Amino acid sequence: MDKTKEKYTTIHYQDYLQLDKLLDAQNMRSALAAEPAHEEMLFIIVHQVYELWFKQIIHELHSVVGLFVDAKVDESNIGISIARLNRVEEIMKLLIKQISVMETMTPLDFLDFRGYLFPASGFQSFQFRVVESLMGLPENQRITYHQQKYSSVFPKEQKDQLAEIYKKGTLHDLIEDWLERMPFLQLGDFNFIEKYREALEQMLKHELDAIRDSEYLTDKEKEKRAEMVGSTDTYFQSILNKETHDQLIAEGKKRFSYKATLAALFINLYRDEPILHLPFQLLTSLIEIDDLFTSWRYRHAQMVLRMLGNKMGTGGSSGHDYLNKTAQKHKMFEDLHNISTLLIPRSALPKLPKDIKRQLSYYFTTNE
Repeated sequence: MDKTKEKYTTIHYQDYLQLDKLLDAQNMRSALAAEPAHEEMLFIIVHQVYELWFKQIIHELHSVVGLFVDAKVDESNIGISIARLNRVEEIMKLLIKQISVMETMTPLDFLDFRGYLFPASGFQSFQFRVVESLMGLPENQRITYHQQKYSSVFPKEQKDQLAEIYKKGTLHDLIEDWLERMPFLQLGDFNFIEKYREALEQMLKHELDAIRDSEYLTDKEKEKRAEMVGSTDTYFQSILNKETHDQLIAEGKKRFSYKATLAALFINLYRDEPILHLPFQLLTSLIEIDDLFTSWRYRHAQMVLRMLGNKMGTGGSSGHDYLNKTAQKHKMFEDLHNISTLLIPRSALPKLPKDIKRQLSYYFTTNE
């Protein structure tokens, strides 16, 4: 038998998973002292598992980025991308749950070996920075580390790798490009944004009339409710007026282009049309992953507060305060979240012309 084939036809479980290497990688620094800290083993294993899952997330994100990098995305790749992003969702849920395992260790338990960790810090996780970068966290919106760039803790080779991700295009960049290319934005005589404006005005008028006609609200309460409802001159201006939208981008308050935002709104409003099912699932998955990252950051911050109070982090950061700020500000797809502000009820949706509705359907399911 060919020796190459023989090499890959028989394998032992232990060798395939390289368990000797894997299980020999938990070296407790406290063991160098007279009394090893029992809880350090848990601390090491939990963080090693995090890194393994980060590796899998990177594997999935690289594949999705690869599927969207071409100017024309194969429709079959949308379903593949959703499946892989759904896997990232499930991994993120595990990462959040894993914090509960860490919290079986008490603050006093942690103090038994914390002194051996300096100056190591989770801030130095290169893989986590790769995940953030692949997702598209803006470099200029990151919370700084001692007033230095987030990548300052890494050697040049790793800094270059992070820079290359942004140069080639993040998932955020590629999703924006894909939305801008959406063919259903070319709707012939059907002016979607004008029809949307008319429907929006009707919806707002109906809501304001209901407030004014209420017999249970005081004049002051009516005024307050009316302010909450808003008008086409409030937050709706970002979609009704391209110049307003572009100004918000210039101010750093939005990231998606006007055209991409318009496409995302159309997908959300007409999600029930067959052709839009997968695009809607894709956008929903990105929102879910963003939410899970935020949840993970908050849980991590709360765990640090529980373990350390307001002590400084081992890497020199402000500890809980730094982590809490990243949970508030480090969001990748906030523009997709904000689409909910622009939604109107299904009953108020502008009716699509028959030819456009046919384009958004599977032909063999229509009676036209």
